[in-house]
Amino acid sequence: MTGNPPVPGSASGPVAGSASGPVAGSASGPAPGPASGPVPELFTWEFASDPYPAYAWLREHAPVHRTRLPSGVEAWLVTRYADAKQALADPRLSKNPAHHDEPAHAKGKTGIPGERKAELMTHLLNIDPPDHTRLRRLVSKAFTPRRVAEFAPRVQELADGLIDRFAATGSADLIHEFAFPLPIYAICDLLGVPREDQDDFRDWAGMMIRHGGGPRGGVARSVKKMRGYLADLIHRKRAALPLEPAPGEDLISALIRASDHGEHLTENEAAAMAFILLFAGFETTVNLIGNGTYALLTHPEQRERLQTSLAAGERGLLETGVEELLRYDGPVELATWRFATRPLTIGGQEVAAGDPVLVVLAAADRDPERFTDPDTLDLARRDSQHLGYGHGIHYCLGAPLARLEGQTALATLLTRLPDLRLAADPAELRWRGGLIMRGLRTLPVSFTPPVSSGDNGPSPTQK
Repeated sequence: MTGNPPVPGSASGPVAGSASGPVAGSASGPAPGPASGPVPELFTWEFASDPYPAYAWLREHAPVHRTRLPSGVEAWLVTRYADAKQALADPRLSKNPAHHDEPAHAKGKTGIPGERKAELMTHLLNIDPPDHTRLRRLVSKAFTPRRVAEFAPRVQELADGLIDRFAATGSADLIHEFAFPLPIYAICDLLGVPREDQDDFRDWAGMMIRHGGGPRGGVARSVKKMRGYLADLIHRKRAALPLEPAPGEDLISALIRASDHGEHLTENEAAAMAFILLFAGFETTVNLIGNGTYALLTHPEQRERLQTSLAAGERGLLETGVEELLRYDGPVELATWRFATRPLTIGGQEVAAGDPVLVVLAAADRDPERFTDPDTLDLARRDSQHLGYGHGIHYCLGAPLARLEGQTALATLLTRLPDLRLAADPAELRWRGGLIMRGLRTLPVSFTPPVSSGDNGPSPTQK
């Protein structure tokens, strides 16, 4: 969640963008030959539907490529796996926007809209060691394998409760009725947001992931509302904090306890940490569930293999399958912003100090130099060392929880709704705008209602 997490792009949505600037060969593979034709148009609505052909062109002809983004910011796109892995772990590429040598027109156009004004900048996506090391250590305890395993029954309860609400109808939009609310409620529980407030968080989060689909300034307003709520919640929890932590103490209480017992966590840091964990803890999983389900529905032979495996009580194919879905059409298209602190070379290309660098995870994870038949979905793939959750010190802290949610969601859908099918022409589906994330706006499906589906059931926040 917090390495290369779900942060909306600086653009409000795909628009016709130009790709220009110098290109050079890659040290990690054969040097590109002369470009065959013009650079593909990037960041259009057509590109958003299927960016992989354009990324294949860039990998071959311009693996480290400077382009002007829809926001007007110029940045380097890194598309080959070896170069991407190097860049993700390179300490000369800072996460701190202070290192961006930005012209006036680009001021504040990187990162999350509204986070500067809301004083939420001091989170894991915007800082480097030693502060990054200190803050990451404070939250890492919430995402240990043991803590995640303890959380598994709640995730299963959420998945079943959400399906209960639409199972009798025989149809659903899996994004809005399943993939979106499941991780929102899960991360709210983990943070310690009271159940009666979680629907407010769902509304704010919904505005955030709409990107260009909502009213102008909607994201910034939602960020401001969330900031105000978190500040109040931190004050309330601090006032009621017991002397000793209870087993399974919520994460916000743990952050307060750390700030009160020698870890020197400021109030702004605590609020920013809670904000980014919530923000980074849901959109990645929304897209993992949505993209993953869509991939299975459009690859029936792979879906049948997985259903057969689940029916036999096996989990091996589910585990490798989720990794393959993360590689094949992952939830994070581009890693979050990095800025060169001094001149450096990536893939043979000179990058100046202050330049933004965006690692294109979607391109790297389909690099034929690293993966056999990279454009083929194979749930049993064993060489899936994908970069979907990043690499290096910024590797996604919440990856274990996201994997649990993804595995639980897909297994529950395929088991409870065995004849699940796409209820729209794939060409009619639309992908959300934004620079960093890759996810569907809607995913209409139909299925045979289970015989004993019952009524629509209570809200998951009321269980």
